[in-house]
Amino acid sequence: MNYNIRLSLILLIVTLCGLLQPAAAQELPGKKDSINSVILNQKRFIQVVLPQKFDAAKKYDVFYVLDGDGNTKLAQDVQRFIEDESFMPPIIIVGVLNIDRNRDLTPEHIDENKTSGGGKQFLGFLKDELIPYINKTYPSNGENTIFGHSLGGLFVMYALLNEPQTFKSYIAADPSFWFKHNFMNKMAVEKLPGLAGLHKTLYISGREGPNYRGMGITGMDSILKKYAPADLTWKAQPYPDETHGSVRLKSMYDGLKFTYGGFINAAVQFHPMNGIMLKDKPAPVWVISDYSSVHYTTDGTKPTLNSPKWADEVSITGPAKLMVRSFTNREEYDKISSGEFKLGETLPPLAKPGKFKPGGFMYSYYEGQFDKLPDFKKLKPVQTGVTDKNFDIDKFPRKDNFALLIEGELEIKQDGYYIFGLDSDDGSKLFLNNQLLINYDGLHGAGNVQSYMVPLAKGFYPIRLEYFQKDGGRNLQLIYVLPGSKQPHAVPIPFELQYGRN
Repeated sequence: MNYNIRLSLILLIVTLCGLLQPAAAQELPGKKDSINSVILNQKRFIQVVLPQKFDAAKKYDVFYVLDGDGNTKLAQDVQRFIEDESFMPPIIIVGVLNIDRNRDLTPEHIDENKTSGGGKQFLGFLKDELIPYINKTYPSNGENTIFGHSLGGLFVMYALLNEPQTFKSYIAADPSFWFKHNFMNKMAVEKLPGLAGLHKTLYISGREGPNYRGMGITGMDSILKKYAPADLTWKAQPYPDETHGSVRLKSMYDGLKFTYGGFINAAVQFHPMNGIMLKDKPAPVWVISDYSSVHYTTDGTKPTLNSPKWADEVSITGPAKLMVRSFTNREEYDKISSGEFKLGETLPPLAKPGKFKPGGFMYSYYEGQFDKLPDFKKLKPVQTGVTDKNFDIDKFPRKDNFALLIEGELEIKQDGYYIFGLDSDDGSKLFLNNQLLINYDGLHGAGNVQSYMVPLAKGFYPIRLEYFQKDGGRNLQLIYVLPGSKQPHAVPIPFELQYGRN
C-alpha cells in the first residue's frame, strides 16, 4: 500500500475513534484526576484505578495506559482477570486521557499532520511531571509499565529507546512503526545497544500476515534479533484473525503476563520440605505447581540462572540445604524456598503392641478457646473415640473453639523413606516416636501442606497428632507418600494400619 494512502487510512481511524471517546469517558472506572503541565502548557486529565483489594499500607507497581479514554476500562478488566488467576500482583492503573494524540504520540513531525511531532515533550511530561505526581499522590513503589496501541505503540518504543529508565516494562500493541518511513527502526539500530545492563522487558504485538509487515513490525523484529542486548527480555507476537482494534485485548493480556512472567503469589512449593536422610541413599524431591523458570542449589547458596534447572523430579543426597528459586521477569517478585535434609538413622520400630487393635487411632476431643496448641495434659476430654471411617471433625458438638489429640500406633510394612504431609485450619503438630516431625501451630487457613521425610523400617511407631480450631474454616488432613513412589502420590493412612487401644 502506498505510504500516503496508508497514513490517510490510519488518520481516518484515529478521527473516528476520537468521536467515540467522550461517551466512553463517562463510563471509565476509578477516579478522575488532573495535573497542570508546564512542559505541555495545558491541564492534563488522568483516570486512576486503585487495586480491587486496596491496602493503604502497601505500595504498588503502576501501569500507565496511553489512549486512556478507550483503554482504561480494558486495562482494568484484563489486569484483574490476570491477577485473579495469580499471574501478576495487584497494581495501580493510570489511564492518560487524550487532548491531541496525533501530537503527543508522534515523536517526529510529518507534513500530513500539522500538530504531529510532540512526542519528546509528551515523554518529558510523563517522566518529569506525571510520574512524580503519581509517586507523591498515590502509593506507588516506582516500578512502572507503559502500554500503547497503534501510534501509542510507536511512542512506547520511542520511550524505551530514549528514556529507558522511565519504565521497567514496555508493551506496544500493533505499533505504527511505518510512521515517517520507518524512522523508529533506524533509531532502534542506533540505540538498542545502549540498553545493556538495564534489564528491561519489551512486548510487541501485531496482526499476522501482510499487516504485520505493513506496520513495520517485521523489520523491528529483525533489528531486535540483531541488536538487542542480552538482558533485554523481549518478544514480538503476531496474532491471527484480529483487527487493528481487537488486537489490543490479547496484546494487553499477553503483554502483562510477559511483563510479570514467572510470577507466583507464594514461594515455590516442593515436597518433602525437610527431612532425615541416610548416608549415600538419595531421595526424590518434587516441585508441585507449574513454574516457568525454577533453579536450585543444594549447598545453601542463593540460586542463579546458572544454577541447575529444576526438572519434574530432583534426586538429592544428604546432608543438603536445598534452596529453590522461581525466576520472573521482575526480580523483585522472584521467590525463594529452602529446606534442610540432615543425615540420620532409620527411626527404630517397636514390636506389635499387645493392647492395640487396627481400625483407627484413638482421639480425645476438648473444648476451649485456643490461639495455639494447648498442653493436653492439663485438659479433660469432653469426648473420646476412634478415627475410623465415621470420624469427621464436622460431627463434633462445636464447630469452633475445640481441640483434638489423636494417638496410636502406626504400622509400617516396608523399609524406606516416608513423606508425611499435614494440612490444617488452624494449628497442628505431628510426632512420630515422640519426635516432632511437623510443627504447623498457630492461627492460619488450610491449603498449604507441610511435609517431612523420614526413613522407617517394618514395625510399629507411636504416633501423636495435635490439633486446635479457633473459628472460621475447619480442616485436618494427615497423608503420606510410600517409599519408591515415582511421583508425589499422597494417600491417607489406611485404617488397617492405624492401631488404637482396645
